[in-house]
Amino acid sequence: MITFSLPRGLTFRRANLRLPRWMWVCVLVSAFCLSRAQAQDQEDPLNKVHVAPPATATPSTEAPKGSEAPAVSGTGALKIRPGERIRMNVDMVLVPITITDPMNRLVTGLEQEDFQVFENSSQQKIATFASEDAPVSIGIVFDLSGSMTSKLIRARESILQFIKTANPQDEFFVIGFNDRPELIEDFTSSVEDIQARLATVRSGHRTALLDAIYYGLVKMKDARHERKALLVVSDGGDNRSRYTEGELRAQVRESDVEMYSIGIFDPYAATPEERTGPQLLNDLSEETGGRLFRVDDIADMGDIAEKISTELRNQYVIGYHPKDLNRDGKWRKVKVKINPPQGLPPLTVHARTGYYAPLQ
Repeated sequence: MITFSLPRGLTFRRANLRLPRWMWVCVLVSAFCLSRAQAQDQEDPLNKVHVAPPATATPSTEAPKGSEAPAVSGTGALKIRPGERIRMNVDMVLVPITITDPMNRLVTGLEQEDFQVFENSSQQKIATFASEDAPVSIGIVFDLSGSMTSKLIRARESILQFIKTANPQDEFFVIGFNDRPELIEDFTSSVEDIQARLATVRSGHRTALLDAIYYGLVKMKDARHERKALLVVSDGGDNRSRYTEGELRAQVRESDVEMYSIGIFDPYAATPEERTGPQLLNDLSEETGGRLFRVDDIADMGDIAEKISTELRNQYVIGYHPKDLNRDGKWRKVKVKINPPQGLPPLTVHARTGYYAPLQ
């Protein structure tokens, strides 16, 4: 048997009501629920709402001028004022380097003492040196203009070969371009996803090469890894872009991205754009520390792509703290020299030619 008290002010006089038994049961259950709800409202502190009176003054969220940075106290605790921004400045320049011999073969196994690095002709002290296979964020810029129709299958296969031989932790995006660039696949580490998307592309129209490279450099700002590279696969010069060559060169200098190119050039180029295209790709690639690989035989594209992948996985990375601490935003030339161990032939250094100093 369940016993309960009715809510205050609620009584029943069964004698004056002739109701079926089932209806009385419903009434009694409802009364029981109502009494429990009133009791909880009186006892549960969460049902009480407290409105604080308005403050007489609203404190500013901006730090006063000349104030010191917030102090650090406790384990991992950083005290900041509401609304403040945290800036972290790391004065370290990282320079990825590829070394080749006179036969254009990759040279590995060198040590830190074999290198010298100069900034604006001033030798810098090497702070870090690494040669391990670190993950890279890679953007693939794929020419889908009409002139690529007969080369499309081979080019697609070479891109897949490049991805399959990369570090499993690398991430990729793919941009296709003809009249304009278009993102075919966003950042992913899935070879299957890229393969499925590449199977759907078709070639046609003109060549917006400059726009596509510019788009790839901007897209690289979303990369997860510190090391970044672009692979451009194209067969000719630009004849459609909105961006100028000067604007693209400025963007290349501002971007910490290596650029490799696979050029499938026609030796009998008919237009000025096609004749200057190879030189443009070569200049952009070398300025960033990458290289242009010319395709003489379309059947060699897969081997070339695999060679580029191998280079990215076998680079040296030198880090140094620049002696010039001025944050003036100026271009600083960087030159890496190699002192090969005794018995080795003269070696060639492929490294970025400089960087812009930060402004603040």
